[in-house]
Amino acid sequence: MSINKNAYLRYHMLDKCFSNKYRLYFIEDLLEEVNRALEDFNGEGSKIEKRQLFDDIKFMESEAGWSIPLERIKQGKKVYYRYFEKDFSIKNQKISDEELDAINAALMVLLRFRGLPQFEWVNELIPKLQSLFRQDVIKEVIRFDENEFLVGLDYLPILYKSIIKEISLKIEYQSFKETQPISMTIHPYYLKQFNKRWFLFGLNDSNELIYNLPLDRIKSIAPDIIKFKKNTAVDFTEYFEDIIGVSFRSNQEPIKINLLIDIEISPYILTKPLHGSQKKIDSTDRGIIIQIEVIPNHELRQLLLSYGDGLQVISPESYKNELKEVIERMYKKYKTQI
Repeated sequence: MSINKNAYLRYHMLDKCFSNKYRLYFIEDLLEEVNRALEDFNGEGSKIEKRQLFDDIKFMESEAGWSIPLERIKQGKKVYYRYFEKDFSIKNQKISDEELDAINAALMVLLRFRGLPQFEWVNELIPKLQSLFRQDVIKEVIRFDENEFLVGLDYLPILYKSIIKEISLKIEYQSFKETQPISMTIHPYYLKQFNKRWFLFGLNDSNELIYNLPLDRIKSIAPDIIKFKKNTAVDFTEYFEDIIGVSFRSNQEPIKINLLIDIEISPYILTKPLHGSQKKIDSTDRGIIIQIEVIPNHELRQLLLSYGDGLQVISPESYKNELKEVIERMYKKYKTQI
């Protein structure tokens, strides 16, 4: 049952009136009570007419609503409304199968976080819901590919809260290339998981650039006194559309890359596209030719190399040569005796 907030308010006000044993509610009285509640919630001008009120009552009486036991009692030329079942209320109705399924689906998502620090409440929530609904609410039927032992996962709760609350952070960070950690002020904007690792995206206060920090390289996090700078330049719903993974340099533009895919692995590439831009260009005796339009980065290179000799870059020549040089270096290493 999908109900907007105003309809929800109307139904519950009508339910309150129908349950009242000490007052008679005629249609004008019901309309007055409902409109008073709407104006208290939304302000003046949010009234409804009698026609909407009759539609609301009809819906509440239907199976799609709550099948309320409503009686209409005539008094003179007027009719008043009340429940004929003692103590009935839509608030006492059992949760529907559809609503229970939605709760189960939402909790399955929450269970992804149960192994993380400060998310222990997820495990505590399950038995409470089982008791409340008098049945097994959670039956695990799906497993996500997570790395529960990844360093830095304990930072997820504070980073999430800082993004929501708009709190700047003092972060001690040490890349694999550095021998000592460095300190920076980051205005956190976004968290993204890729290849079982979590990454924080935020504005570096010192140079006004968006930084991408893997959580497993963060040494410490603390709130900073510097005022939070809101994100006005980057739409993170579109930020990753032109890349595979999480990394690229600013001002890079996507390029069209044509790939020859061997017949043996072509069904896998067609059913699991390398990128959202993937499209089939041609077919040959050896396989199929596809095209992707992406910004070249480390993750793309690793992905293409993971298919071994089943995949070949055809164009552009510059990117083809880039991968060729990597393969040649690999060949030299395997050729050299240890």
